[in-house]
Amino acid sequence: MKLWQGIGVMALAGWAGCGQQTSIQQNVVVQRGEAVLRVAAAPEQPFIQELPQSALAAVDNTGLPQPPEVAKPVEPLIAKVEPKEIVLTEPVESAQKPEAGKPAPPPVELAQPAMIGDYSLISFDRLASFAYEVPDDPITDPKAKAIIEKNIIPKSVTDFHKKKIALRGYMLPLKVEGGKITEMLILRDQSMCCYGTVPRINEWVSVRMPKGKGVKPIMDVPITIFGTLKVGEVLENGYLVGIYELDGDRLGGPIDL
Repeated sequence: MKLWQGIGVMALAGWAGCGQQTSIQQNVVVQRGEAVLRVAAAPEQPFIQELPQSALAAVDNTGLPQPPEVAKPVEPLIAKVEPKEIVLTEPVESAQKPEAGKPAPPPVELAQPAMIGDYSLISFDRLASFAYEVPDDPITDPKAKAIIEKNIIPKSVTDFHKKKIALRGYMLPLKVEGGKITEMLILRDQSMCCYGTVPRINEWVSVRMPKGKGVKPIMDVPITIFGTLKVGEVLENGYLVGIYELDGDRLGGPIDL
């Protein structure tokens, strides 16, 4: 009898232990030999999340969210200025321009030139101090003749007509005889010699030396030519080719212009 009671007690104790073990296993898991309490899993979120009404208002028919509205900048107030009417007036006439019916003022008189012996030392500042129009047609054409007659050579130049002068300039040989220059042009500068620019008709003098008295060529440096000056139109085959000629006497050395 005591044996069966002992067996029953042991059975009850084993059942009670099994019940407790079962409850413990329901609440714990074993990881790497340690007992860890189970944590309840978080509730699953739906795949499609509903947007609030405020967010739906910012979506148009295309399904794309619209950018937020930006306040327009306030335009600054700019005063409008009406342009004033510009009235063009005629230019004021120069004081040197002659009035209607009155003759033009006389040209400025140049200082009396220095003398080298019997020769007056002049330069192209005097010979080229006025405008002179050259016609393209021969003198036989009435228009060309009218142009030449309209030109006026000032008295400050004509005063030296048939007078002995010493002229400063640059040599351009035209004719050579026996190694000597017998005909040449005396130029105001070297533009015609080197750069191909045609000078004005009063910026050169045609020089002819006496027979047998040619001079040596002196190029690219200023010289002084002595002789008798002739002032007036020089024609060749009916065309105007110059207004100055010089009957040369001798040639001076290089000088400063």
